[in-house]
Amino acid sequence: MPDNHLQKSGLWWLGLSAIVFALDQWTKSIATQSLKLYEAVVVNDYFNWTLMHNKGMAFSLLANQSGWQRWAIGFIAILIVCFLLVWLKKNKISQKLLNIGLVMVIGGALGNIYDRMVLGYVIDFIEIHYNDYYWPSFNVADTAISFGAFFLILDLIINKDDESQSGKS
Repeated sequence: MPDNHLQKSGLWWLGLSAIVFALDQWTKSIATQSLKLYEAVVVNDYFNWTLMHNKGMAFSLLANQSGWQRWAIGFIAILIVCFLLVWLKKNKISQKLLNIGLVMVIGGALGNIYDRMVLGYVIDFIEIHYNDYYWPSFNVADTAISFGAFFLILDLIINKDDESQSGKS
């Protein structure tokens, strides 16, 4: 008899990770084809499209290193994705907020891992600012990771008693 663990676990939600990954890579492709590196296309007073290559991690941390960071960050990110996949497998399919948060983080992480390992940098192109104060540029993968983290925190707040009650069943 076939194992239907996928139909009962959080792994059922992995299709959302594939959508996040595909959307991230598609938008990065459009940005790469349409924008010139480091030249802002002003959309309005608070928003630009600006193609950037980030060789570091969040907020360009470690970007000025000799190149070792590409492999170290990639390796750590892969380990985190593996951990999240194991966590997802242990979840029930009905744990919507938790599972959606996890698969969004996984999809975003895979999008950035792909860039880092294949290109040696992550493609960023969304730039938000107020006057001369600029938020570090980001991409769809970063947005998915941020929303995923939000859903994980929301699940922690809303379902804080689920862990203690699940042990009593």
